[in-house]
Amino acid sequence: MHTVTLGRTGITVNKNGFGALPIQRVSAEEAVKLVRKAYDAGITYFDTARWYTDSEEKLGEAFDGMREKVYIATKTGASTAEAFWQDLETSLRSLRTDYIDVYQFHNPPVPPKPGDGSGLYEAMLEAKEQGKIRHIGITNHRLAAAQEAITSGLYETLQFPFSYLSGEQELSLVQQCQEAGIGFVAMKALSGGLITNSAAAYAFEAQYENVLPIWGVQREQELDEFISYIDHPPVLTEEIQAFIAHDKEELSGEFCRGCGYCMPCPAGIEINTCARMSLLIRRSPSEAQLTEQAQAMMKKIEDCLHCGKCRGKCPYELDTPALLEKNYEDYKRILAGEVQIN
Repeated sequence: MHTVTLGRTGITVNKNGFGALPIQRVSAEEAVKLVRKAYDAGITYFDTARWYTDSEEKLGEAFDGMREKVYIATKTGASTAEAFWQDLETSLRSLRTDYIDVYQFHNPPVPPKPGDGSGLYEAMLEAKEQGKIRHIGITNHRLAAAQEAITSGLYETLQFPFSYLSGEQELSLVQQCQEAGIGFVAMKALSGGLITNSAAAYAFEAQYENVLPIWGVQREQELDEFISYIDHPPVLTEEIQAFIAHDKEELSGEFCRGCGYCMPCPAGIEINTCARMSLLIRRSPSEAQLTEQAQAMMKKIEDCLHCGKCRGKCPYELDTPALLEKNYEDYKRILAGEVQIN
């Protein structure tokens, strides 16, 4: 069994974290079943957030009476100290606990720090002194913000997108975190669904002893794949390396990661799905992508206001309106039968 220690937190867990964002899309009964199955298999790190609708409540129900057996990480998107305390109390109540193992600032444009006028970091320290949180973390999608968080010395964990599609800058973050004793939590290890080979994804992450990937799980079949890797972890064979190289070549250049920070759209466009439809429909084709509902979703692109708000909010600095237009034109060709998909 592969384990990972999250820097100076001392938290040591199986190298499979459970990403609890997707369980907001399933019933409470189904979510509790999934979460408990993960725990029974040896997974003990569970990541959620205040923004993930009822995800915290479902984890709270799953671990009621056994809280001390797992590590729970959650997040606040608060921009004021008052909102911070409201979020924290809501999370504690929803999770049915009196403490959170890792409490993270959720993708702030700039990492909070003492004396910045927001009162956020001071509130985080006070919550830690009160025993309501045990470790201070931060999540982000921006390289500059992640760099600042590392060099500040204020954070015990950093959660950042990291997959085999990542570049040298992300690899540098992993190394810097290891040198600074900061736990590195890898989100989007499957790149928002664009990576379809979980064994290759696992083998890549396993190279880095300080990295804990959290896998977004919604279906039991998905969970079973990662559970199977606990006793039989995939390794970077020549075959897997060749597969990764092919994927990196196919997905090189600009593409939407599906993070959703461009949302909401004033025109009602589901940007984080529409702007990557071409890749999704080719890499994981599904009839649901061609239904009347899906066609209506893509047709909303015609209502684009060209306001530039999505472009300005994209942490990857993508030309989102151009990606939307490109994906819509491709989608129409697929519907017309001009382009064949597998």
